[in-house]
Amino acid sequence: MVKERNEIWDWVKAFLIAIVLAFVVRVFLMTPIEVKGASMEPTLHSQERMFVTKIGEPKRFDIVVFHGTEDKDYIKRVIGLPGDRVEYKDDVLYINGKPYEEPYLDESKKLISSGQLTGSFTLSETPVGSDAVPEGHIFVLGDNRRWSRDSRHFGAVPIESIVGTTKFVFYPLKEMKIIGE
Repeated sequence: MVKERNEIWDWVKAFLIAIVLAFVVRVFLMTPIEVKGASMEPTLHSQERMFVTKIGEPKRFDIVVFHGTEDKDYIKRVIGLPGDRVEYKDDVLYINGKPYEEPYLDESKKLISSGQLTGSFTLSETPVGSDAVPEGHIFVLGDNRRWSRDSRHFGAVPIESIVGTTKFVFYPLKEMKIIGE
């Protein structure tokens, strides 16, 4: 009888430890998220599911998830870091005066028949309203530049609103992939 009680208690302890570990992983390390909308196409597609890693600061060109509104999260690509001067001219990204290639846009650029994928702008022409990304903020753009609602529309994103970065699509299984730059 005592042996059975000890075995049941061992199972209860193991179950409780598993629940606590799952909670800690989800709250502090990573959480799944579903892509909603077309703003990150062709890199990410609506209804794909990804893991969001909650460790570390985002780097330039990382894909981040952040709280856009009280009840909606956004997925976008980090373009400008605090203090950066960001500008687009003739479909070329300039950060602090230096041109940057964006290989993740190559497929989209091939699909457009006329015009530019990303219209020309400077930060002061966006809701950021200054020449540089403010301290404690990042500037983000969707990869589907013609149809993305991003920092060109709502301004710089406070770093404290970032949920985490994401690089791994796990569903649907046939679309499983690691996202690079």
